[in-house]
Amino acid sequence: MVTILIDVNGEQLSFPKGSTGLQIARRIGLLPDMLGLTVNDVVYDITRSIEEDATIRFLTWEDALGKQLFWHSAAHLLAAALESLYPTVQLGMGPPIEQGFYYDVDLGNDTATTLDTTLIEEKMLALAQRGDAFIRRAVSKQEAIAFFKEKGNGYKLELIEGLEEGRITFYQLGDFIDLCKGPHLPHSGWIKAVKILTIAGAYWRGNIHNKQLTRIYGIAFPEQKALAAFLALRAEAARRSHQKIGKELKLFTFSEKVGLGLPLWLPKGALLYDILVQFLKKEQIKRGYQPVCTPHIGHKALYLTSGHYEKYQEDCFQPIHTAEVEETYLLKPMNCPHHCEIYSSAARSYKELPLRLAEFGTVYRYERHGALHGLTRTRCFTQDDAHIFCRLDQVKDEFSAVIDLVLHVFNILHFTDYKAQLSFRDPKQDKYIGSLADWSLAEQAIQEVVTAKGLQATTVLGEAAFYGPKVDFMVKDALGRNWQLGTVQLDYQLPIRFDLTYIGTDGQKYRPVMIHRAPFGSLERLIAILIEHTAGNFPFWLAPEQVALLPLSDTYATYATTLYRLLLEREIRSVLDLRNETIGKKIREAALQKIPYILVVGEKEVETGYVSVRKQNKQISMLWDDFITQVCSEANLPS
Repeated sequence: MVTILIDVNGEQLSFPKGSTGLQIARRIGLLPDMLGLTVNDVVYDITRSIEEDATIRFLTWEDALGKQLFWHSAAHLLAAALESLYPTVQLGMGPPIEQGFYYDVDLGNDTATTLDTTLIEEKMLALAQRGDAFIRRAVSKQEAIAFFKEKGNGYKLELIEGLEEGRITFYQLGDFIDLCKGPHLPHSGWIKAVKILTIAGAYWRGNIHNKQLTRIYGIAFPEQKALAAFLALRAEAARRSHQKIGKELKLFTFSEKVGLGLPLWLPKGALLYDILVQFLKKEQIKRGYQPVCTPHIGHKALYLTSGHYEKYQEDCFQPIHTAEVEETYLLKPMNCPHHCEIYSSAARSYKELPLRLAEFGTVYRYERHGALHGLTRTRCFTQDDAHIFCRLDQVKDEFSAVIDLVLHVFNILHFTDYKAQLSFRDPKQDKYIGSLADWSLAEQAIQEVVTAKGLQATTVLGEAAFYGPKVDFMVKDALGRNWQLGTVQLDYQLPIRFDLTYIGTDGQKYRPVMIHRAPFGSLERLIAILIEHTAGNFPFWLAPEQVALLPLSDTYATYATTLYRLLLEREIRSVLDLRNETIGKKIREAALQKIPYILVVGEKEVETGYVSVRKQNKQISMLWDDFITQVCSEANLPS
């Protein structure tokens, strides 16, 4: 006898073994909005019977898991359409992703250029309108192998090799059958709107040594107006693309000769980068951080000691072997082991703690070619890294103070919509180091700090660092997209691995606790997010170019040059446009460069001491002295 429990308006109802989600939903009047359900937190088809004691929760389109189930089903619809339209296609894998789904396929005799996306969309909708049920069927390994051998699909056969007997399922949709563990919608009729978004290349199973397949990205919705809203948002996101705006504003570039994923900061971008660094350095000084600087390489033994090499060796660049002696070095993949060595360079007393070491340290990770994306995913990036070494009784206060710093940064950068994610250890995984007692202590401390601060937080198992739990902050940008920015991590393990100690009040040695923190996350990713959040319209203090001076003609160039020099003396970042162009063109180009203040200098300005100021398409006239006072005040780094 099993018990299936569901909470309905505060009342727990139970149902007998073998009930399906669909039967339960009908009995309690929840149809027709239910897409699927979770059974003990595992997503199930709504038509699948429940054979164990379980707590269930129904999923709708409004649930993130409901969307994933919906898009997974749409991926099968895409595959069915492809098999119908392109007889030589061989299917690879087709998972849901954060926004939509994709399917990797071998097109056989066809090529990506021959795909007709409109035809594919029409076929998907035609299949959807049939309302065929998604039928789950458990099969033996032998049956699965025989089925795909007959179809000549080596990709599915390779996947089946890694599956255990008794854990293999097929899903059928009309005449289409696919290897899949599910779950799916009750039927295809839920899918009312589809769109093929992009077509790209992708190596089979992400391995560059495998054949390159065609990856078809798509999205689907339960109503047409939702697709229209998505496409409008997508168009706005394209308009705000940090790669597009970064090129237009001449902030950064990439060169294949330098290397993939290695950004080159142009003068204006370097200014933006440096202003953010100076802002955070100012905040860190006020909070008692001490600057340190560490090399861009480190001995392999350093990362073996920390445990990073074992966990991340595939993400490290190839080791550098010295010719003179047997030594192996790595491009620095993280800063924390270096900071541990700085801590251990001197005997420490309890009176010195907390010791807060901060560095804007550039690190190097070998991101795969297909994962690289502008500034959001690069192969070198600069972390606003700091490590706090403290006593056990200082942990909560220090962790709380770091959260205060993170939230202050968000406030200054106008990220007002954010959530905290408690990234904890998953007891089912074995990727962690250290004792369960230490992990329990660390997670409890984090939970207590977050609760005391009244932060809106969710707990996610399995997202902890290998050495300790953390709080990750998710910010929502102007388009409603979520980004992971600041992170604060609590670490009891690296001090053990590096044998870090301090002398306590009783003269005995004690182990410090380590807090890792990065309010920005990385400068590159933060700048990408800021560009898209503001559409390149940075606040005045952050704008790489703050004032443009545009003389009406050469007659007023001398006076404009005088004003320009006065602005530079006050450290106002200014540009002087002396080109032989019309004033209209100069104004348009300055506006396109997102320069906050545009000053037009002509006869009136020379004679009266006033300046004609344009800001956001509005024009006012004000005394030069008043303008200088105003911009100097606005230019101060925020605090």
